[in-house]
Amino acid sequence: MAEVHALADARPLREPGKRMRSRLLDAAVELFKARGLAGVAVAEIATAAGAYPSQVTYYFRTKEALFVEAACREVLYVARQAEQAAARAASGREYNRRLVETVIGSPGLALFVEALSLTRRRQDLAPLIERTFERLHAEGDRAYADVRARRGWEAGEDAGTVARRFWTLALGVTLREGATEASIADAVAEMAALLPHKPRPNAAMGAD
Repeated sequence: MAEVHALADARPLREPGKRMRSRLLDAAVELFKARGLAGVAVAEIATAAGAYPSQVTYYFRTKEALFVEAACREVLYVARQAEQAAARAASGREYNRRLVETVIGSPGLALFVEALSLTRRRQDLAPLIERTFERLHAEGDRAYADVRARRGWEAGEDAGTVARRFWTLALGVTLREGATEASIADAVAEMAALLPHKPRPNAAMGAD
């Protein structure tokens, strides 16, 4: 019984901590989207979240760790938005187009590309990146397999392979866009052209 009371007493302490952590992430990601990692100070993040700078270091240790976690969270949001947009597609071609238009040019994907570059110098942050890739691939695999089954599209390639190719191309195109004068429209067109997989309906389901 004492253990039950101890857990009950600890729960209110954990919940405010979770809320503060979430507030710091919310504040940080908006600042990072606007100015990038180098352009944002820990004190600014704390002020925007209604917190103290010491709370940033308490929950995340460093600004870089906060940045990577915020970028990982954002790219998963982008993936979810793309999944929702593409789920309503009537054809394989439209499915690809909705995915590409949602993902390419999104600030969340740009943040994730910057986080990947940072992690090359900060290997202690690599596990979070690896877990994020695992989720991106797994959720992309599941979403595409579900839509394919509902629409009656031919199986074609393995859904996991399609998901991995999509994110590999999206990251590469985003990196190129950031390093050149290419517009978002150019990047979208390039990404769409690079996607070789166009789901087709089974013969019994009619033409695409």
